[in-house]
Amino acid sequence: MIDAINNLQKPWNILAWAGCAVFVIVLALVLTKLNKIVFKQVQKRHQGLHLLFFQHLVSIIIVVGLLVLTVSSFSGFQSVWQTMLGGTAIISAVIAFAAQDVIKDILAGMMLSVHRPFEVGHRIVLEDGTAGIVEEMTLRHVVLRGVDTTRYVIPNSQINAKRITNLSYQRDNRSAEFNFSIGYNSDMTLAKRVIKEAIEASEYSIPGFIDKDGQAKYADVYFMRFADSALILHATVYFENCVPSERLIDDVNVRVREALMANGIEIPYNYVNVVDATPKAEE
Repeated sequence: MIDAINNLQKPWNILAWAGCAVFVIVLALVLTKLNKIVFKQVQKRHQGLHLLFFQHLVSIIIVVGLLVLTVSSFSGFQSVWQTMLGGTAIISAVIAFAAQDVIKDILAGMMLSVHRPFEVGHRIVLEDGTAGIVEEMTLRHVVLRGVDTTRYVIPNSQINAKRITNLSYQRDNRSAEFNFSIGYNSDMTLAKRVIKEAIEASEYSIPGFIDKDGQAKYADVYFMRFADSALILHATVYFENCVPSERLIDDVNVRVREALMANGIEIPYNYVNVVDATPKAEE
């Protein structure tokens, strides 16, 4: 090992190493840039979560491959490397232990990119309630876009282990579920018609329900159940993938509320009756 280090300290070896290092850095930058350009061209024709993952994977392979090739080409460094790592299993075990989370995330990312339970642009809800639109996937993380500028960066291994609700699975559009409450004395037929018209009037809703004839229509409004102090009506609203779900929900809720109030349909709310049981004094 001492001889190897002495060889590295010779001036011409230092210059050769420095020149090679500069060349490898430049080559790595060029190849990773070229890799990014190639994948961007492919993504213009085929959008996919797996393309984002493999773009990052190929970049890492290029950098690591050039690094290993460079180190192995210098006999001095090769001797030092073999002496430091080849002669002991402790360091290797420490490195493997430290990198186990990284390896787990990369393997989970491979599984997600192959099986594709969601794609870029899909609206998903995780088991813990975290919801957002899939924006990007790296070697270690999936990035979800929440409201406005909010971003959720979640390790691949965690997403791979959780139950996922995909609101866009195998569809060109998305949908949102709505429950509306009306009073027990309300005109049911009128309420259903008013709610449906309000949904159709929204600039964000689209006819996404496909009937038996293959025609796209707005979904009907259904009377679902009796609640303690209200009748519950249900509606499914479809909208384009590019529309933030929060914007659609806000617009539909406002329109339905105003339409129900304009037609005199009661929107019930919880209230408490207070009974004074104190005996009244005799007059």
